[in-house]
Amino acid sequence: MKTIKTISLLAILFTVIACNTKNKEDHNKHNKGKETTYYTCSMDPQVKEDKPGKCPICHMHLTPMKKNVSGANEISLSKQQIKLGNISTQSIAESQNSIEQNYTGVLTINQEKANTLSARAMGRIEKLYFKTVGEYVKKNDPIYTLYSEDIAIAKQDYLMAYKQLSMPGDFGKNAQNMLKASKQKLLFFGLTNAQIENIKTKSDASPNTTFYSTSRGYVSEIVATEGSYAMEGSAIIKLADLNSLWLETQVNVNYAKNVHLGQKAKIIFTDFPNKTVDAKVSFINPEINPDTRLLLIRLEIPNPNFQLKPGMQAIAKITQSNAKGLFIPIDAVIWEQNATYIWIEKSPGVFENVMVKTGAEINGMIEIKSEIDPSKKVVITGAYAINSEYKFRKGSDPMEGMKM
Repeated sequence: MKTIKTISLLAILFTVIACNTKNKEDHNKHNKGKETTYYTCSMDPQVKEDKPGKCPICHMHLTPMKKNVSGANEISLSKQQIKLGNISTQSIAESQNSIEQNYTGVLTINQEKANTLSARAMGRIEKLYFKTVGEYVKKNDPIYTLYSEDIAIAKQDYLMAYKQLSMPGDFGKNAQNMLKASKQKLLFFGLTNAQIENIKTKSDASPNTTFYSTSRGYVSEIVATEGSYAMEGSAIIKLADLNSLWLETQVNVNYAKNVHLGQKAKIIFTDFPNKTVDAKVSFINPEINPDTRLLLIRLEIPNPNFQLKPGMQAIAKITQSNAKGLFIPIDAVIWEQNATYIWIEKSPGVFENVMVKTGAEINGMIEIKSEIDPSKKVVITGAYAINSEYKFRKGSDPMEGMKM
């Protein structure tokens, strides 16, 4: 009997414990459900209550919110918060656009049409005919007079050979070879045929020789001065042909791939607002500036009437037609110090931030280079409102979870 009573008492005890345990579990579940919901004010989000009621600040009805329903990079917003934050979403797809980029640059001398007039022999500059930068030099204008003993000797050899042509026998034949050789030497020194022929009329060869311009252009630099000595090959004066100029500008490395040689551009000028010139990209520097991350490009600008001047500022409008890509409003992108990201609607009222890589900007739109799930909608307005709310609730940057 005692054994039977003992077993019965144990059974009753286990039943009581099981019921209490079940009630406790159910109670815990009930409490847990209460803890996942809190009440806040859409106007004063710092107000958080554990039961419904009115905001103690603005007296608006509190809105129920769920705790811990989102991941590390997610946030849940009520319909009222979405409305107040002017948050709207949109599905985006790849589209074609004509990308027009504006690049500001400065007009410079076209170095391909610049000339340096240099000394053809060693000597002293006796006279300079142009002494002011900006003067226009025509072809065959006298540039400088050089006192040179080497040229004087070559002139004397030519004169002696010419006088010996009339001598009989071998003297005349040798003089003809000497005349030819000395003439070639004078041509090497830069004398013209007319100057060489003129030597025949002189009784003595002069050590002074005037040199003439072989090209036309504006004086861009005067290197030598009167009375100074010039070595063979040293620069005397520099000329620039301003019929054509260069526009040099710098392109951000992110947009460099959109520019290619021969690409057409419209050029407008700060000093001539109504003047527009068509040009093409003639040079792209293969090296990127490591400090600025900018790439130098150059366009050749026609200047037939010399209206444009080196040093003037100009803007190149370079258009890339039929560029394909995903484009969203620039304001939809959040720019942080270490990351660039957008907000995507993961489900109704739940938003997730996604790191992206951006591309070209066009007419208030920016290209998204990263792949985006086409079934998800991108926040196109109110992105910064979501970002501010996230930082307020989490107390951290939205990208912290992604970085970790």
